[in-house]
Parts: sequence; structure tokens; C-alpha cells
Amino acid sequence: MKGKQKSARDMILSLGVIVLAAGVIWLFIPHDDGEPDVKRVDYRVELLTAQRAASYPVAAPEGLSEDWKPTSVRFRGDDSDAWHLGFRAPNGEYVAIEQSTKKPSTFIHDASQGARATERTEEIGGRTWTRYTGGRYDALVLQGADDMKGATTVVAGTGSFEQLGKMAAALKLT
Repeated sequence: MKGKQKSARDMILSLGVIVLAAGVIWLFIPHDDGEPDVKRVDYRVELLTAQRAASYPVAAPEGLSEDWKPTSVRFRGDDSDAWHLGFRAPNGEYVAIEQSTKKPSTFIHDASQGARATERTEEIGGRTWTRYTGGRYDALVLQGADDMKGATTVVAGTGSFEQLGKMAAALKLT
């Protein structure tokens, strides 16, 4: 009986030493609770490709502060000339520019993550944008503009309508 008590005591002591060692190791491992650093992407090459290949004037922002970080870019000529340019806004929210010649209702639903049209419109840069709300994103949608050659433009994301409007105002068509 004494041997069983000794081995149980030894196991408990061993477990205590292991837990203590793990705690000490945990203390010396750096813990970063802040947001991860988002990598800035250079979208110039993709923008030039899209400008040459797309059947419509491609939109990209000009004049935004350095606090707006471009994080994703792609052009899919084989998918209705789909253009995407995503940004991390200064407050950490996400704002994206989406353009395509795809059927507007389908494209808007996909680009806005299921948002629905509201009765509210905004005049931004001499154009009338329609507000969409709900889903994962809110959005500003520009469609039917004569100079867009059949393309629909969506500025969508988790950002506020103020941020979406700032992005829409910065868009230049080329």
C-alpha cells in the first residue's frame, strides 16, 4: 500500500513541476494582442491590365491619404471583366471597389454580400449613387451611367457610409 501512495505522490509532484515549467515558458513567450499588420499591395500593374482589357472605364481612387491601405486586387477578364480593389480604411474597416459588366442584380448582390437597395441616393462626384444596406456589407451602387459603357460600380464594405462615400468621391475613371 505504501508503494502505491508513493507513486501517486510522485505523479502529482511531476505534474506540478510540468505545470510550473509550462507557466514559466508561457510568461517568456511574447503575446501580441494588437491587430495584425496588414500588408499593403501595389495594384498598379493590375490596374493597367484592367484598363487595357476592360470594356468600360476602370475606377481607382486618387488622392486618398496613406492611411488607406490597398489590401487586395484582381481583374478577371473572363468573368464579365470583373475588377476588384480592396482597402483597409484608417479605422480598420474594409472598403472595396467592385466593377463588372455582369447582370446588375446578380453582380450587386454578390459584391454587396446580399445588401438590399434603399430609397436613399447620394450625389457624389456629379453621379447619383444608391445606398444598399444589410447583409455583411453596406454599399453605394452606381449603375446605368452613360459613360460607364454597361458596367456597374459598387463601393461596398464594413465601413460607414461616410467612408464608402469618401472612396466613391476619390474614384477616377480611366
